[in-house]
Amino acid sequence: MIVCVCRRVNDKAIAQAARAGASFDDLQTETGVATQCGQCASSARAVWMQCRPSQPTAHLQLQAKIPAPA
Repeated sequence: MIVCVCRRVNDKAIAQAARAGASFDDLQTETGVATQCGQCASSARAVWMQCRPSQPTAHLQLQAKIPAPA
């Protein structure tokens, strides 16, 4: 679906950039979304928010089991 008519940016392009970790400013620089008339800004930001990684992946550390005292 086209989100930004002025720059012909679709939701797939926004989602791909968001999943790659692009900030909204990066997205605007790369695609031009929400930089001309601004009518798509809220829709573009909504798609970006839904598709960006919510939290960085945590590195898990395995803890060695210590035997209980006898």
